[in-house]
Amino acid sequence: MKYLSLFLFSLFLFTSSAEPKKPFVVIQLFTSQGCSSCPPADVLIEKIKEEYKSQNVFVMSYHVDYWDRLGWKDPFSQREFTELQYEYAEQFRERRVYTPQIVMNGKEHFVGSNSSKLRSKIKNYLKHQAENTLTFTKTKDDEGNTVLNYEIDGKLRKKKIKLAFVLENSVTEIKRGENSNKTLSNSNIVLQESVLELNDENKGSVIIPSLDTGKGNKILLIAFVQNEKLQITGATQVDI
Repeated sequence: MKYLSLFLFSLFLFTSSAEPKKPFVVIQLFTSQGCSSCPPADVLIEKIKEEYKSQNVFVMSYHVDYWDRLGWKDPFSQREFTELQYEYAEQFRERRVYTPQIVMNGKEHFVGSNSSKLRSKIKNYLKHQAENTLTFTKTKDDEGNTVLNYEIDGKLRKKKIKLAFVLENSVTEIKRGENSNKTLSNSNIVLQESVLELNDENKGSVIIPSLDTGKGNKILLIAFVQNEKLQITGATQVDI
């Protein structure tokens, strides 16, 4: 009986460590309120977010700033997101950037309004296990700040965590530019992105920054692991 118990315990440890990592999809849309071809892509990812809300499919809208000079300054645009788009272009060996552009799991890109291609890619990525899983728990420090404690499973070499704080939804009346007189809805708008260097450490903590989003606007955290080639190897979402 003693040896049987030891065998069963060893089997439990083996099966626990071999537990598959749930598939995921990260969809990064590069968009702008000043771009006339972007609204269909904005609508598409909002639909995708709702359709796949019970699965590990995470959407984010990165508003770039190079359309701001054409009559309408996008209130969510940031130079940082334009630079990120150029970083992806370098990895993809592209000479230009464009909107709307979707980047899937940091591995490939295509026109952001292509619904059939997006759905096909989601279906394909959901067949593959993640390389990393992330777990977050919330606590309070002595000063009353909300602290996120994180733990990562899987290989960490030359990887980092990105924390994207996103506004769940916003509706904007456009006064000028290519979308003049239109009312646009944007979903999961990235307001701020932070990087956590792992240095082969699989756990740590971070204080949630203060973000002024106006009354009633919900903020979510989408966290993902990224390697040196910007490929995303795991992701999760946290209500904060």
